[in-house]
Amino acid sequence: MKNAILSSGQSVGSKEKGKLRTTEKIESMLKLAVNDIETGRYRISLYRFLADSVPTISACISTWARLTAAPGRFQVIGTATDREKGQVEQRLHKMLNSFYCLSDGTPVAPEIALTEMLTSLFRDGMFAGLVTVHRDGSGVDRFIPIDSQRVTLVESGGANRLVYELDDRTYRLDTPDFYYLPLSGGQIDPLGKSILKSIPFVAYIEQQLVDDMRRSSHNSGFHRLHISVTPPERMSGESDQAYIERINGYFDSTVSMIRSCDVDDNPVTWDNVEIKYVGPTNVRGVTNSWFVNHRAMIEEICAGTHLAPFMLGYSYGATTTWAGFKFDLVMRQVRSIQSEVARFLEWLAHIDLSLAGLNVRVKWVFDNTLSYQAEENSKVQSRLIENMIKLYQAGLLDKETAIERAGRLL
Repeated sequence: MKNAILSSGQSVGSKEKGKLRTTEKIESMLKLAVNDIETGRYRISLYRFLADSVPTISACISTWARLTAAPGRFQVIGTATDREKGQVEQRLHKMLNSFYCLSDGTPVAPEIALTEMLTSLFRDGMFAGLVTVHRDGSGVDRFIPIDSQRVTLVESGGANRLVYELDDRTYRLDTPDFYYLPLSGGQIDPLGKSILKSIPFVAYIEQQLVDDMRRSSHNSGFHRLHISVTPPERMSGESDQAYIERINGYFDSTVSMIRSCDVDDNPVTWDNVEIKYVGPTNVRGVTNSWFVNHRAMIEEICAGTHLAPFMLGYSYGATTTWAGFKFDLVMRQVRSIQSEVARFLEWLAHIDLSLAGLNVRVKWVFDNTLSYQAEENSKVQSRLIENMIKLYQAGLLDKETAIERAGRLL
């Protein structure tokens, strides 16, 4: 076949080289439809409504955001004196505690700032904002987040450009002070993909099921009594009018007696009054059926947000092995998002350090260590160090290599 893909290790000949195309040609062929992106961004309004209204979805977003917003710190890369490291750490610590503020200008802790940023990232599919500097240009002042719902793509000069739409005006965002972080951004979703994208229909069914249960419980969840009154026999010579007045009076007196019964009172009637219970005959069966159906909807929502039900407090008897396996998968996703968040924090730090005239490079490191894993991690490290010692004693590793590898574990 002439168009067959080259096998592994096969070199590209002169004829094949001539068929290769530049990036510009490929992008022009796969040109994005900006209108499709604009119509898709209006889903953010739906995502925000779901996150504010449905408890399960709110818990999913909160769990993802707080798992990802782990504590962290800056580390200086390369050679630097202790004085320079101390100066850098002190400066960046001050910057982190003031770069994110509430609407009234009150600064918040970096953990809160990261949680707010990640909530927008997972819910809307994107987080964006602009960095500002002090008036004297001495460093970073704040990072001002912007509404991701107003960020869109427009075509300009044959290329797509990010802009911010506000009051029938557009503001260009291709500036060095702008930063945006899309979630799972790609050719189809360049503005990011919300983690809630696959669940609106299921969430609608789940909420409809809850509403049906509410109506059903309101209608049949409270026990009621049905009073059947048999009219007395007509007396000899009694007129129609007198008979009607007598049976109506008897009926009214029975109704008044039932209504006046207190919780610890018992009605006393003639044998021509029958009292029946009205309500569901199998209350447990109805409740169990609703529980099973609702649980299925909850599991669909959790699956749509890439979480397991037990991580939100829904315990269905999951084994420890399965729970640990699922948590490992979640943490892998968390670490991939954290790598993007680390780039954002490093971008802020390098701007601040450059404005201060400090030619130092730093990196942000998240601490994902959990207390309940401390004992297990300690055992794993102990075994690795023991194996390292055995390899050294057996002559399979030299002393320098063993010391280097052991140092990485500490």
